[in-house]
Amino acid sequence: MARRSLPPFLKLRSTVCDDGYWIGRLDHKDWLSPNELLKIFANIRDPSLITSSFKRACGRRDYKPNEALYSLMIDRLASCRRFSDVEELLARARAERFRFTDEFFYRLIKMYGNVANHPEKAMEMLFAMPGYSCWPSTKTFNYVLHMLVCKRQYEVVHEVYLSASRLGVTLDTCCFNILVNGLCQFGKFDDAISLLYEMPKQGCRPNVMTYSTLMNFLCQHGQVDKAFELFERMQKEDIAADAIVYNILISGLCREQRVPEAFSMFKAMVPAGCCPNSGTYQVLLDGLLSSGKFVEAKGLVSMMSAERMRPSYSSYKLLMDGLCSANCLDDAHLVLKQMVEHGFVPRVVKISDYESMSSLNEDF
Repeated sequence: MARRSLPPFLKLRSTVCDDGYWIGRLDHKDWLSPNELLKIFANIRDPSLITSSFKRACGRRDYKPNEALYSLMIDRLASCRRFSDVEELLARARAERFRFTDEFFYRLIKMYGNVANHPEKAMEMLFAMPGYSCWPSTKTFNYVLHMLVCKRQYEVVHEVYLSASRLGVTLDTCCFNILVNGLCQFGKFDDAISLLYEMPKQGCRPNVMTYSTLMNFLCQHGQVDKAFELFERMQKEDIAADAIVYNILISGLCREQRVPEAFSMFKAMVPAGCCPNSGTYQVLLDGLLSSGKFVEAKGLVSMMSAERMRPSYSSYKLLMDGLCSANCLDDAHLVLKQMVEHGFVPRVVKISDYESMSSLNEDF
């Protein structure tokens, strides 16, 4: 759990008072305000003493817990992985019918998912929130879905999704995008596609991320034509494609050696209102190189230079090798100059046979 910044009066720790001094203050008959109680627990250095000290504080007549105190204690306990103590604090809070906010549970769920690496416990905490008179927000609900997908807990993602109505959660497009991503990773593409039809029923509309996730899965599995069907559907729904969508489709075409189509799509980007980025150029360049179209690749490198973009190191090597193999030595020399201008410094070697330029690729 990320540490919450404390008020200035809690940040000043005594350099002479040990834990015994601060815990001893819990036995004083003086009235302790909530801020004074916070100060005591902020200055207890040994986390193993927190739960026992809290029990002592609960026995005072002026005991009045608040969320700030619970958050402080749980932060301290989580930092040293004393999760059994965290459970004990939560059990007491529930017995006292203490009401936490959604933000408290959001941070607690992140603690279980990230620090404890216990996604099942995070999911359990989501379901337990109504028991604390707190209903999860869409943000908290989506975080649990995202965490389960990242942890590859695909079997329980659907269970969490179906619990939205009883948890009082209003599903949004972000939620469906997480589900689409998870289903694609799990290989259930048909189920992912079905969510496109489910979204309007829930009052949600697919966005460019929804479609790009589906297209990427299709292209990676050699179904580029189906990806283009989604692209056409996206356009009919008046959803503007971004550079990520174009990069996915161009990469898919290049992977199938359909480089002329990829180049045509590249040329159509600007008229469609989308500017190519360095990823677009790099994907197309790799496609040209893998297809042996070295002259066209050289022209694309020149375009990249004009746009102040730099091809990858490996692309330069492949291009130099290809141009030299095709006996395009002048072109190879120009590419070499561009390479140096972009900060790549070739190694200086003695070439016994200058006309055998194909060996240049070994010099970088």
